[in-house]
Amino acid sequence: MDLKPRGYEKVVQLIDRGVNIPNPLSLDIGDDVDIDRISGDGVTLMPGCRIHGAATVISAGCTLGAEAPVTLVDCRLGPKVALKGGYFKQSVFLEKANMGLGAQVREGCLLEEEANGAHTVGLKQTILFPFVTLGSLINFCDCLMAGGTSRKDHSEVGSSYIHFNYTPDGDKTTPSLFGDVPRGVMLNQPAIFLGGQGGAVGPVRVGYGTVVAAGSVLLNDVPEDGKLVAAAPPPGFERDRRPHSYSKLVRVVRNNVLYLANLMALESWYREVREPFFARQELGDLVYEGALEMLALAREERVKRLMAMAAKVPVATQAGRAFSERAGALCARFEGNTAVADGAAFLAALQPSSAAASGSYVETIQGLAPEVKDLGRAWLQRIVDVHCTSADELVRDMDLFDKRS
Repeated sequence: MDLKPRGYEKVVQLIDRGVNIPNPLSLDIGDDVDIDRISGDGVTLMPGCRIHGAATVISAGCTLGAEAPVTLVDCRLGPKVALKGGYFKQSVFLEKANMGLGAQVREGCLLEEEANGAHTVGLKQTILFPFVTLGSLINFCDCLMAGGTSRKDHSEVGSSYIHFNYTPDGDKTTPSLFGDVPRGVMLNQPAIFLGGQGGAVGPVRVGYGTVVAAGSVLLNDVPEDGKLVAAAPPPGFERDRRPHSYSKLVRVVRNNVLYLANLMALESWYREVREPFFARQELGDLVYEGALEMLALAREERVKRLMAMAAKVPVATQAGRAFSERAGALCARFEGNTAVADGAAFLAALQPSSAAASGSYVETIQGLAPEVKDLGRAWLQRIVDVHCTSADELVRDMDLFDKRS
């Protein structure tokens, strides 16, 4: 009887390449895994791990399964990523990102450098900028979170926090922006703190430096920076429910448009700024390719959810009719080329710093002069503004109609 596990020949090849596999007979490697996409430099695969998917990339210094077995499916891991236990599918983790045991990270997630979570964290369609930290027992799907300047100064989500991303009417037009892209990528913004045992009902916007008290459930936007928020629970009531009323339709559409516009800016940042840094890493071109795929998936998800809502919005109101009739044209504005604003001034100023850098993206951005960061922020903000302005006609009409009805 042959007791060798599936993929045993690949396990042997990985050991020959230098991968540390303490218990080779416990490892399950799928037939579709390309071992040339797994570095032999400092990679450790602990007992019980399962690795599948032709897209999978494991870069130098990664450790899988330090606390519990890991299932990895079509994920791309940058250098020194540590996934300590759980299930990870179709997502990208950049240098030194890490997650504790019990994690469930599903498709469409992008965790940038040193973003991390403690035990039992659930993510899907989530983007975390460098250093963002999630506590334990958290569900944080359909969000983008930025803020903080270093590993010691980071945005944080307290334990037992929930981002409520599904409505009673079955909609997921609920993406929330905690921070934003134009300022967040510069790694110089005050951290955001979301207190534990709390939540946010998406879509919401929260400004940098804002602290939300433990136990608060955000129902409204807090776009200004530096606020201290303690959200009181709503008063109790009982009344007839009106399905598909969409009383906050204008706000929901505005926040979705802003989220999409920020995704466009982030994609431009990856294409124009981040690509050379990936090129310096072993397997970095594959990780970069995966990051772009995650951003494309994020756009597709948001457009899909907007179109699904448009098919259900009652056309009895003029605001609903305006959205239903123009949603397709609105969503089309977020397809195709992201280069809608010229960033030449910033890119020219960035080039000397980038060329002199040791290879670390984070250190390079942290070391940029304030005036250079201002140029970059202005460039990315123009991208956001252009896309928001292109959608303003529809949203203004909806707002006007909403006020008349």
